[in-house]
Amino acid sequence: MIEFQNVTKQYGDGTKAVDCLDMEIKRGEFIVLVGPSGCGKTTTLKMINRLIEPTKGSVLINGREAEKYDIHRLRWDIGYVLQQIALFPHMTVEENIMVVPEMKQMDKMVMKRRAHELMEQVGLPPAVFAQRKPSELSGGQQQRIGVIRALAADPEILLMDEPFSALDPVAREKLQDDLLRLKRSFNKTTVFVTHDMNEALKLADRICVMRDGSIVQTGTPDELRRNPSGAFVRDFIGRGESRLCEVLDLRQSVSSVPAGTPPPQASLPAKVRTDQLLRIMADHETAGVEDGGEMIGLITRASAFRLLAESGKVADRDE
Repeated sequence: MIEFQNVTKQYGDGTKAVDCLDMEIKRGEFIVLVGPSGCGKTTTLKMINRLIEPTKGSVLINGREAEKYDIHRLRWDIGYVLQQIALFPHMTVEENIMVVPEMKQMDKMVMKRRAHELMEQVGLPPAVFAQRKPSELSGGQQQRIGVIRALAADPEILLMDEPFSALDPVAREKLQDDLLRLKRSFNKTTVFVTHDMNEALKLADRICVMRDGSIVQTGTPDELRRNPSGAFVRDFIGRGESRLCEVLDLRQSVSSVPAGTPPPQASLPAKVRTDQLLRIMADHETAGVEDGGEMIGLITRASAFRLLAESGKVADRDE
């Protein structure tokens, strides 16, 4: 489907962003490019839709060199999702989703039906959200629209460049779950860039770990866990997974339960793993907190986010 043949990107100052890259991405595969900042992952992604041209080597799509495609049609057939989603502020949600289908002159009723189906897929009922403007949406809702806008014209390939990195942990977890559902439904060939190993392990069919413009190791999440090629991959995986396993104490973040409040739909232990906290708060605005089998208070999504942010700062200092 997509093939890199000895691809190098070198800039005028001699810097090699990508160095002699050979890689094949199969049809329908969800591959994640992961690595530290400056390792070449975004440059690699942008060479697929020719936002960046290689200095040497070839990028092939369906066996044909990307440079031989009409550049406009190439990009129309490739969905692209960025960290800064850049919805058109003067357009409604529905109009934003239908931008590329309109360029491809798709039937208007077909476009509208597909836009509404996609909105339902990510939990944004069209009756509520279709006519809203982007300014009326939260950051997570805007990012959902960005993802389904990229799918609206039914592209063969989906490129995603750190699309969730600006979101808070709870919204990010929710978007990842949405993407997993879309992945199963649409089976697109997807290239996803992140520096977050947790995200890569959760989403990928196959992970490509990059460093200094080159591939260090490629494999399934399980293969990388069981057989890391060296200390760099082992440490990169370990840093990511340890964050999810971190235990947080919720007792300082709870609020009292107002009289007459119905029992919360979800509850958490006072000492909870980060991944468990994220899963619960992705689905609930408020959860009960129990200590020794007794309810000691409530934790809100905002309070959970603050606790996660504070724990992240401590962890970053320790690293």
